[in-house]
Amino acid sequence: MRTIRIGSGAGFSNDRVEPGIELLEKGKLDYFCLECLAERTIAIAQKEKNLDPNIGYNPYLAYRMKKILPIAAKNHVKVITNMGGANVQKAVEKTAEIARNAGISGLKIVGVLGDDIFDRLDRYGDYPIFETGERLGDLKNKVAANAYLGCAGIVQALRDGADIVITGRCSDPALFLGPLAYEFNWPMDDYDLMGKGTVVGHLLECSGQVSGGNFCVPGYKDVEDLWHLGFPYADVSEDGTIEISKLEGTGGRVDVQTCSEQLIYEIHDPTCYYTPDCVADFSNVSFEQVGKDRVRVSGATGRPRTDTLKVSVGYKDGYIGSCGLSFGGPKCFERTVLAVQTMEKIIETYYHPAEHRVDIIGYNSLYPRDLSEGFPGGAEPLELRMRVAVRDADKETLTMIFNEVDAFTIDGPANCGGMERHITELVAVLSVLVPREDIEISYVEEVL
Repeated sequence: MRTIRIGSGAGFSNDRVEPGIELLEKGKLDYFCLECLAERTIAIAQKEKNLDPNIGYNPYLAYRMKKILPIAAKNHVKVITNMGGANVQKAVEKTAEIARNAGISGLKIVGVLGDDIFDRLDRYGDYPIFETGERLGDLKNKVAANAYLGCAGIVQALRDGADIVITGRCSDPALFLGPLAYEFNWPMDDYDLMGKGTVVGHLLECSGQVSGGNFCVPGYKDVEDLWHLGFPYADVSEDGTIEISKLEGTGGRVDVQTCSEQLIYEIHDPTCYYTPDCVADFSNVSFEQVGKDRVRVSGATGRPRTDTLKVSVGYKDGYIGSCGLSFGGPKCFERTVLAVQTMEKIIETYYHPAEHRVDIIGYNSLYPRDLSEGFPGGAEPLELRMRVAVRDADKETLTMIFNEVDAFTIDGPANCGGMERHITELVAVLSVLVPREDIEISYVEEVL
């Protein structure tokens, strides 16, 4: 029975590059998939594209492609990625330019379009927003709307001879399901196979998580050589038999525990995981250790896909920012507490932002703690840092509050410094469900 090997090259936009390159070089892959989009990523990319029509794709596309293309061409590995972001057309053109500059010929680069429905949002004005129930038409300052596509566009691109497939917003598992459906000619309405392919994608989509990265807790769940973490790959047979592994000699671990944690990652209901290609059912998935760093996966299935697709709608939601100030030396806890109390009083008296927090990093920035409790264990810290975070519709409000923090260097508790600030326009995301039949897939291509 024929088997293909799919490797994971990235699990988010800023993921490490070298583990994927090592896998591409040594892994004897058939396909190399890079998942680089998050909920807000594409909305931010659309805002960038609105300012400059030549950008809006993943900011690291060029860096990654310069490393990937020569190896993929030499090893005859097909590459699939959603690094097209909000500008698939320009991502395809940029990738072709990189290939030409590297002297690579014989490549067909195909971009899958159709997820961007921003120009048609008016027709959905009466549709309810999934998270709030309010009318979509009442949402102000919208900047992007992208539907989650399934694997069909990827499959067609591969049928048309693509060596590199670049998409915008598609479901994360679809990047990996696409080559399986294409290679094995799986019917799109065989939902058992769609479910099996979806679990492959779900296990691989976060790169190093399934091989021990986000799993690691020293002394409890130890992972060797995290600095040399090996990204995972899957060997998948035509009948949906799946084995997950990583390169021999790399760090990390692939076992029943790591796979179990990844399986339930971002899954609200394991019996009913909605994707554009099927409603996957992971409730009967089981893992079997069949070798060192090698796990067999069985039991995934699926049910018919829904008649709607999720659309992420990005909108401007004011400004968000933070600033920090450090206190060190004797009595630094008491001085930091005084700074926090003083800052709270200043904000309450002179400013009224929509939201704000004033925390002590390392004390109550993650978990609530009463400042009057004193430092835990009675030990006196050597240094602490106050963080002030603010959200408001008015950027000037953030600027003036952060100026107040800066003024502590002469007007506040003694011996503080290291002031830094960051303010950015906030792009938030809400969701709406639209009829699947409204989405039309099209393609752009470059042939070298």
